[in-house]
Amino acid sequence: MIRWLLHVIAVAIAIQWVDAAEYRESLVLHPLPQSALLAAFNFQSNTSISEFEQQNYNLFPRSLGQILLHAHAEELHLRFALGRWDGESWGARPRGGRKEGGTGVELWAWLQADSEEEASARWFTLTNALSGLFCASINFVDQTKTIRPVSSFEREGNRPAKNLHLLHGALPHEVVCTENLTPFLKLLPCKGKAGVSSLLDGHKLFDASWQTMAVDVRSNCPETGECQIEIEQTVDMVLDIERSMRPAKDPIPRPAPIESISCNTTKPYNGEDTCFPEDLIEERAWSLKEIFGRPVRGSCPLNSPSKIHPGDVELIVPSNRKISTDVFGRDLAAKVSTQTSRIYQLPESADFDLKVSSHPIGQDLLLSPPQLTASRTFTGYGQEHGGVHTVLTNLTPEPLDIVYLESLPWFMKLYLHTLSTNIVPTTSSSPIQNILYRPALDRQRGTHLELTLRIPASCTLTLTYYFEKAILRYTEYPPDANRGFDVAPAVIRILPTNSSSSEFDNGESTYLRTTSLLLPLPTPDFSMPYNVIILTSTVIAMGFGSIFNLITRRFVAAEEAEAMGLGGVKGRVREKVMAIMGKLGKVGGKKESLPPGDGDGGGQGDEGAKNGVAGEKETANGISTGQEVKGNGSVRSR
Repeated sequence: MIRWLLHVIAVAIAIQWVDAAEYRESLVLHPLPQSALLAAFNFQSNTSISEFEQQNYNLFPRSLGQILLHAHAEELHLRFALGRWDGESWGARPRGGRKEGGTGVELWAWLQADSEEEASARWFTLTNALSGLFCASINFVDQTKTIRPVSSFEREGNRPAKNLHLLHGALPHEVVCTENLTPFLKLLPCKGKAGVSSLLDGHKLFDASWQTMAVDVRSNCPETGECQIEIEQTVDMVLDIERSMRPAKDPIPRPAPIESISCNTTKPYNGEDTCFPEDLIEERAWSLKEIFGRPVRGSCPLNSPSKIHPGDVELIVPSNRKISTDVFGRDLAAKVSTQTSRIYQLPESADFDLKVSSHPIGQDLLLSPPQLTASRTFTGYGQEHGGVHTVLTNLTPEPLDIVYLESLPWFMKLYLHTLSTNIVPTTSSSPIQNILYRPALDRQRGTHLELTLRIPASCTLTLTYYFEKAILRYTEYPPDANRGFDVAPAVIRILPTNSSSSEFDNGESTYLRTTSLLLPLPTPDFSMPYNVIILTSTVIAMGFGSIFNLITRRFVAAEEAEAMGLGGVKGRVREKVMAIMGKLGKVGGKKESLPPGDGDGGGQGDEGAKNGVAGEKETANGISTGQEVKGNGSVRSR
């Protein structure tokens, strides 16, 4: 009986634990004009606060959870972005721009700390840990690239917390690549092996016209029940259908043959090899396998559909377009305004492929227009001063309240008194509602500029200011110094209008980023030191060689050199041979036999022998005079 009760209690606890941890994934496909396709991937999982603090992870990634606990991060937002969203052609940004980041890497988080110094220390701990986890250069977000925004970002979680510090950093020069996608997929329960995540391939993702990856961690406390920690991972990309389908036919990029191009016959041609292509008449048919190179490899076993995401794959196309699937899928079509949303449930253990037929290009989807467009450029010339020119256009019939945030590097010294605005059509009121300015300190922190602006309906606001370029030390230049320095994009937050008549207002803020800028700075001639080193080394080598020869060599006349046996290689070889023979004769103790004299007796012979030995000793010592001593003491030239 007791064993049965323990078994029931264990099953109840396990069921409650499984219910607390949920995982949902979905894919939304939205065809865009100009043969483009928006693919929006969404992955969500959660765990209870108590399990998270006790490090009992089920679906929540352990590697990221331990980093958040160690850095005391209450909320985290990480972005990897590449490319530019074409708002004029593609309309409003997906998800209201809330999952979008600036070019490169962008990170902001709320950290619990008792002081700003402690918050900064935990911020650098967080950046270093995330750098290793995602194989990125996030650790380069130092104090010169960190700001503390006030009004630009709002918390998504609703868990009460005290002593929170918001810190923000960006790396516009960071190149997003496959090394960042692999750890991103490892955070998912199915690791990209099944479900919609099986479509994520680095070759397709980074060949997109625009793509962004986002990781958001927040706390959510419902009205009833325990608070939870949620992690949401999203991948949004805009694919060129023609370019994505090309590798299936020919893996080598080649231009299309002129015979396959439909030319405009109304234009004059100067040759047979000239062609003005006609505009597209219809959108071509496509399928998931042709676009992504593979079908969906079944469903993820841990996926639990919800009311918000009742299926796995959602396709937004006109209602008159023919759709087919390779496997049986439940069509949960639900009309949304003038569009049709078709939702399909993935099979458990079978591949799923979705095929969309071609249709006339005149039947494009009705896209939601953007509320605001923004462009930012550099002005001025020279290596000392410059300016920034920003144009913000309100496309709605109602005024917009926005927060404009810029994080500038310390070597861009902003002149705040040059900040000016201009509105077209002209209005009497100033658009600047509030200014938050924190000046830069050389090599310590960058410039923080945060403006609250009000743009009248259907008006264009021009914002300009000037700055001075600082002089860097030669050690502070990057390897590609002549390319320039990247300046982070400006972050624009569109505040809710709180108007019931507005079709754009859903009670949430929307975001957009400008493009990053490339700032040229005075660059020294880094090749000059190398040229000086090479020239100096050459001169020293030539001078040293001449002086060394003068010191070590002995100069004699040619006749004297021949007499001394120094007249070439032959003389030196003879010297060595004689030296060796002298040593061998000395070691063996042999005496050279002397020829009989001319009647002088043995005295002269003994003296000649002594002189002969002396001559051999001189030869053995390497001092050859080119002469030999005869047995009778006379000298004969060789």
